[in-house]
Amino acid sequence: MDQYFVEEALLSMTSHIIFIIITWKVLQAVNLEQLFRKDHVFEIRVFMILITIAIATSVSNFFLQLIEWSGSLVYLF
Repeated sequence: MDQYFVEEALLSMTSHIIFIIITWKVLQAVNLEQLFRKDHVFEIRVFMILITIAIATSVSNFFLQLIEWSGSLVYLF
C-alpha cells in the first residue's frame, strides 16, 4: 500500500514540474511589459512565476485526475 502512495507522489511531482516548465516556456513568448508600468521588472517576474504555477498546476491536476479516472474504469465492468 505504501508503494502506491510513493508512485502517486512521484507521478504528481513529475507532472507538476513538467507542466511548470512547459508553461514557463510558453509564457515567455507573451509580451507582458505592456501590462505593467516601465521599470517594474521585479513585479513582472513575480507575476510570471505566479501565473506559471497557477496554470501549470491546473493543467497537471487535470491530467492526473484523467489518469485516475481512467484507472477507475476497470471497476465499471
